[in-house]
Amino acid sequence: MIDVTKMKCACVDCLCVVNTSVAVMEGQSYYCSEECANGHPSDVTCCGNTGCNCHSE
Repeated sequence: MIDVTKMKCACVDCLCVVNTSVAVMEGQSYYCSEECANGHPSDVTCCGNTGCNCHSE
């Protein structure tokens, strides 16, 4: 059996890979940040991780 320890953030536009042990869980999905997990309520704020521009203009 293989244990998955890293996954791509479930946010469609996000480029981040997150360690499942520290990911933000929303339902059955793993997210890299609260912004991504909450669906980017401001709609222009990215997750804040270096190199990722999800939901930013």
